[in-house]
Amino acid sequence: MLRVVVCVSGGGTNLQAVIDAVKVGTISNTEIVRVISNNKNAYALERARKEDIEAVCVSPKDYVDRDAFNEALLQAVAGAAADLVVLAGFLVVLPEAMIEKYAGKIINVHPSLIPSFCGKGYYGLKVHEGVLERGVKVTGATVHFVDEGTDTGPIILQRAVEVQDTDTAQVLQKRVMEQAEWQILPEAIDLIARDRLEIKDGKCRRIHK
Repeated sequence: MLRVVVCVSGGGTNLQAVIDAVKVGTISNTEIVRVISNNKNAYALERARKEDIEAVCVSPKDYVDRDAFNEALLQAVAGAAADLVVLAGFLVVLPEAMIEKYAGKIINVHPSLIPSFCGKGYYGLKVHEGVLERGVKVTGATVHFVDEGTDTGPIILQRAVEVQDTDTAQVLQKRVMEQAEWQILPEAIDLIARDRLEIKDGKCRRIHK
C-alpha cells in the first residue's frame, strides 16, 4: 500500500480529486495518510477531516525562523511514514533536506505546460487586473517529479487545454483544473502505486507490464 502525504496551501480541489480517485479505485493500492498545509485556514484541511484523514498545519508563522519551519515540515512528512509526497498547490519552497531525503518520491502538479512555462505564471499566460493577455493558444497542466530546480524535474504526465478567445482568468482556470489537473494527478499517483514508472537519464517513462 502506497502511503501518500498531500501538501496543499488553499482550497484543495486537487486534493479532492485524489481523494475521490482513491475512493472509486481509479488510484489503486494507495492510502492518503496525512494532509499538510502551511495555512491554518486552508479549506483543504477541512476536506481531509471530512474523510477522516489526518490534517496537520505547519505554518511558518509559528516558528522563530525559516530553518525551524523547514525542520518542522520535514518532521511532519517523516512522521507519516510517507512513500510519496504530493504537492497539490503547495505554495512553499521545499527545504533541500526534504528534496534530498525524498528524492524520486515527491511529485508536483503545475498549472502549465513545462518546460515552456516554468515557475510563477498563470497557465502560461500573463494576467493584468484579472484580464488575460492574449498570446499562446494552448495551455494545460503538468505532473512532474520534484528536484532541486524550479519545475525542472522529470515530467510524468501532461495534458493540453485550448485557450478560447472569450476566456477570463477564472473560466480558463476552471477548465484547466477539470480537463487537466484533476485527471493527470490521480493518474500519475496510480502509475507510481503500480510501479509503472522509471526515471532514466533524467527522463521519466512509463513501464508496460
